Amino acid sequence: MNQAYRIWLALGLGAALAACSGEPAAQKPIQVSNEPAEKQEIVVNNGAEPETLDPHKSSGVPESNILNQLLVGLTGTDPDGKTVPALAEKWESADNQTWVFHLREAQWSNGDPITADDFVYSMRRVVDPLTASPYASYLGDAKVKNAEEIANGKAKPEELGVKALDAKTLQITLSSPVPYFPDMLVHSSTRPVNAKVVEKHGSKWTLPENFVGSGPLRIAEWVVNEKIVLERNDKFFGNADNSISRLTVLPISSPITDVNRFKAGEIDMTYNDLPSDQFKQLKEEMGDQMKISPYLCTYYYEFNHRQAPFDNPKVRRALSLAFDRELFVEKIVGRGEAPAYQLTPTATQGMKDYVPDWKAWDKAKRLEEAKKLLQEAGYSAEKPLKFEILYNTNENHKKNAVAVAALWKENLGFVEAELNNQEWKTYLDGKRNGKFQMARSGWCGDYNEPSAFLNVFKSNNSSNYGRYNSPAYDDLMRRTLAPGVSSEERAELYHKAEAELDKDSASIFAYHYVSARLVKPYLSGYSDRDPLNYWQAKDWKVMKH
Repeated sequence: MNQAYRIWLALGLGAALAACSGEPAAQKPIQVSNEPAEKQEIVVNNGAEPETLDPHKSSGVPESNILNQLLVGLTGTDPDGKTVPALAEKWESADNQTWVFHLREAQWSNGDPITADDFVYSMRRVVDPLTASPYASYLGDAKVKNAEEIANGKAKPEELGVKALDAKTLQITLSSPVPYFPDMLVHSSTRPVNAKVVEKHGSKWTLPENFVGSGPLRIAEWVVNEKIVLERNDKFFGNADNSISRLTVLPISSPITDVNRFKAGEIDMTYNDLPSDQFKQLKEEMGDQMKISPYLCTYYYEFNHRQAPFDNPKVRRALSLAFDRELFVEKIVGRGEAPAYQLTPTATQGMKDYVPDWKAWDKAKRLEEAKKLLQEAGYSAEKPLKFEILYNTNENHKKNAVAVAALWKENLGFVEAELNNQEWKTYLDGKRNGKFQMARSGWCGDYNEPSAFLNVFKSNNSSNYGRYNSPAYDDLMRRTLAPGVSSEERAELYHKAEAELDKDSASIFAYHYVSARLVKPYLSGYSDRDPLNYWQAKDWKVMKH
């Protein structure tokens, strides 16, 4: 019995394969007019109940998807993923270190004017330790003056290098030149919140009756674990170009349920996590309704470096060598993903790709070395390696975890991995607090540049949940923004940083994502060209059908 078939059986996929055999069921064609529909209302699935809608306390993709509709920052993205003006009409910098942003005339959803002071308040709030932001280190990574010191409790929030020159002019001073700084400001953690509302309502400011935003939509209703309803914000500066009047966001974590409700006409756009078991059939059956595009995300298995057994580099190395990425991607995931031998997706701008020497080894050599390392670490048939894999609720994540556990058992013999499934909020909390040994992880670029990925593994990064700590790695990343570094030199430093992650077996990088979702043909304006996958309902229009 070959290895792929053993894993197939371990996953219990025989029945599913039989059920999916035969000709795809014909879908009734949807006739679409070139005229807008009278009702501009859509329903999308977002994959999970959001942990929070406070942009300074969130970190996940489900949260970011909703915040992209509710809040606008200094810069934004167009349907191609390129950085464009948002609340800032224009900006300039003579040295990539002192940046001046000129704000447009805009209002909050309650009619208050949006001013430069709103950005000063909000950026201070992100780095203030009292906020406990998962993105507390983001402005430090962007080299905003004193951001790192404030986040570490060594300076006051008032010392942040952000200043309102007047009501419509914001100056941001960096400690080092960052040529891609405006690109970093597309992320939701850098967007302003209304100070009066936050101070008045505290943690309850995100409730529908209290929420005040700057984006094209506002919260009308929030039924936990059921739906979030967003409605048009007539105070939005671009409201005249916005067609969508109502967006209902569902938190369905099951890809199979997601697809079934799409087929039943209850959902207009699925989450970008189609069931891998059905992928080939869906591709035939759904035709142009399936949208597949590059996606700057990496799926990996994250080690907790502060907990046994993964505080031992030999154990980490052994499991990485014994993980067959090609088999995993082709037979288990199977949606066109690329096997990952580095953290940064190869499609990322400015990346010089890294390929480890051991990629050229044949399977026998990899497994021989892996078994040797485990034996040196004290493991054997008499004393098997035991650990737990944490993953969030989702059939695809479960299937992947079952498969990777089966791979290690098959390839190494004395490895026993136990699976631990948790709901999204609990899973995130556990990772942030280091309550895991190994965790299913994914990281999506906040902007299109290698540092959007590589910063995460810096020892002081607030998203470094595995607590990887390497002074050599930190130094390489520091040097990428040293004065006078050219783009070619920066790419070489990123390459060396990837080599350092590989040397330390910092994590097991499994694959680089693709975005694959179903979209109704009458949803005009949907773009599959943005590698950041920052979809925005303001760009859409429902056509008659």
